[in-house]
Amino acid sequence: MPLKRFISGLAAALSLLLAGAAPAHAGPPVPLLWKVSDADNAVYLLGSFHLLRREDYPLSADVDAAFADAEGLVFELAPEEANAPDLPARMAQAAMRTRAGTLERDLGPALWGKLQGYAAAHQLPLAQLAAFDPWFIGLTIALMEMGKQGLDPALGLDRHFMEGAARAGKPTAGLERGDEQIAVLAGMSLDEQRQMLADALQQVEEGQDRYRDLHAAWRAGDAERMWREMAAEMKRDYPALYRRINVQRNDAWLPKLEQRLARQDDDTLVVVGALHLLGEDGVVEKLRAKGYTVERICSACRP
Repeated sequence: MPLKRFISGLAAALSLLLAGAAPAHAGPPVPLLWKVSDADNAVYLLGSFHLLRREDYPLSADVDAAFADAEGLVFELAPEEANAPDLPARMAQAAMRTRAGTLERDLGPALWGKLQGYAAAHQLPLAQLAAFDPWFIGLTIALMEMGKQGLDPALGLDRHFMEGAARAGKPTAGLERGDEQIAVLAGMSLDEQRQMLADALQQVEEGQDRYRDLHAAWRAGDAERMWREMAAEMKRDYPALYRRINVQRNDAWLPKLEQRLARQDDDTLVVVGALHLLGEDGVVEKLRAKGYTVERICSACRP
């Protein structure tokens, strides 16, 4: 298979995933939604699952009310960046190996053996895959595995509200640029990249229950469970990776969120991955520590 065609195929895997059977759910998801406010303005923080199913809609009345109250919306990437048709290809291009030596040498015998096994089981051409850095391979594997659960990025919470903002004529913005997000991944040390790939392959070994459980925890609005099973495990097992993709980005976002709070009567709905809102490193607690009033909005959580 020519390398150019293989790159296109991997890039497509970042935006189009496999369809799968989806279990039925009763009622809308319980939102991971917080309201952060000062004397005259508010920022709603909504924890997203970037890949969802049609059965995850409609959303709760709490979320609909936050959207209605907000004059503008903010995402990790602004809609024009997130929807840029060349974004997956740019990410794949940034992942092309430039380091001397081979992927096999970079990974070491144990991790290379696991990747060989995965590639053989899923009919992926290992020789072509080895042209990329480990972070990209890990990301591709994770997306493929979530796709098997019927989770689709086109149905993610971010996309839902990007489309909703466009229909309502509400202004949108991003907390970071597409190139910055790519640079976070491409700028990982080799050790961090190995961690990312090892984590993706470990989740494959644990089976589809891992992704199913995380999705179920998100639907249940179970912040504590999501912290334990997603954030706390990553912080413990892959501390360098956790700092790069979570803590450092959260810290970079804080001044931009405070700028929103400094406005008068101009509320904002911020939709970001749930990981960024959880625990002491999450933006919820970081804003609380700065003295803002913070409350969780969750009608379904009340007795």
